[in-house]
Amino acid sequence: MDTALPWHAPTAPGPLDASLRLPGSKSMTARALVLGANSLGSSTLRGPLRARDTELMAAGLRAMGCHVSTADDNLWLLRPRPLAGPARVDVGLAGTVMRFLPPVAGLADGAVAFDGHPRARDRPMAPLLGALRSLGARIDAGAPAGSRDGLPFTVHGAGRIAGGSVTMDASASSQLVSGLLLSAPGFERGVVVRHVGAPVPRIHLDLTVHMLRSAGAGVDDTRPDVWTVEPGRLHGRAWDIEPDLGSAAPFLAAALVTGGTVTVQGWPPATSQPARRLLELLRAMGGEPALTPRGLVMRGTGAIHGVRADLAGISDIAPVVAALATVADGPSHLFGIGHLRRDESADGLGRLAAELAGLGAEIVQEPDGLYIRPRPLRGGTLRTHGDRRLAYAGAVLGLAVAGVSLDDVACTAKALPEFPRLWSTMVLGYEGGSPEAEARVRRG
Repeated sequence: MDTALPWHAPTAPGPLDASLRLPGSKSMTARALVLGANSLGSSTLRGPLRARDTELMAAGLRAMGCHVSTADDNLWLLRPRPLAGPARVDVGLAGTVMRFLPPVAGLADGAVAFDGHPRARDRPMAPLLGALRSLGARIDAGAPAGSRDGLPFTVHGAGRIAGGSVTMDASASSQLVSGLLLSAPGFERGVVVRHVGAPVPRIHLDLTVHMLRSAGAGVDDTRPDVWTVEPGRLHGRAWDIEPDLGSAAPFLAAALVTGGTVTVQGWPPATSQPARRLLELLRAMGGEPALTPRGLVMRGTGAIHGVRADLAGISDIAPVVAALATVADGPSHLFGIGHLRRDESADGLGRLAAELAGLGAEIVQEPDGLYIRPRPLRGGTLRTHGDRRLAYAGAVLGLAVAGVSLDDVACTAKALPEFPRLWSTMVLGYEGGSPEAEARVRRG
């Protein structure tokens, strides 16, 4: 992942008229893999996402003994087996792998070593590792003495975790809670997780709870910032993986920027993802969404309106919304996204503001959001900082502003390896990148 892949964002030649099918949700694929490994009986994933992070998740489960077949791109199969070490798990830069698999390793019999990309060692892990220790797991930190808990580390599984109650600060990432919850049915006493600290977005936690219940777990999330999972065995099942609505946002936004029409095929009529809020926001900004038998059709009206919008719970789409706001017909106030300042080990909100300002946008940062006043933009290079969401924002701006480039489009491989090809085909009507380039995006 050290080799950057620069990419020129194509400018739209006119209103778009495009139809595309997006791969499955990374969040759903990752959770289905973990739940399948913790279940009785086989599980299938129909329409999963094959991307860097999900490949690492499957490889980590295989290393611990689970049978995971990914030979068919459209149908993955899991057959649970007794999990055991010694094993080594490469987490790459995948937050889901580094947070979801240590609790699984605690239920294995033997030592499981975790490490990944050097930058992954800066990602917050201490709350999860501390919680696992308090619940009965034995974990050796490989980091230098005196440093904070993080990669590398080794989980010495004993085939069991006692479980019980634990209090943790998960404000750095909701994955710290989800990682515990996904394996908690296998803990002898289940788990009660209490979060203390700054609020955490509920979108992915709600997905975790929904999928746990779908696999047969007893979950109580009625109290704010408290999650209770009862002990019990999960059941293997067939998972239909929905398209990732976060990855759909830039494609839908393209209809607004160009005054054209973009259809996302296979859009679910009902979903645990915040589809309604996404569509309501795009409608307020000038789009006309319609769910049809062909999929979700987004029509641009030729105008983009400034908005005052609370993005709490849908912060993954904040960069795309901010990009739209920079070319709107009036100012926008985006708030409810202050937690992006604590986005892993970086100030994600500050980075977003700086990169858009580098292309000429007028942005005032606030503790909880951004105030954006449209002004003429210019071409230039947008630095992605390894964040696919910034890459999506740059691509959206490139539709209307000539000369916009990304310093690295390979970061999109975490959730959408086909992004450069899909985007160029949508905008230009043909693939704008070589097969070799797409292969590099997949490999990162």
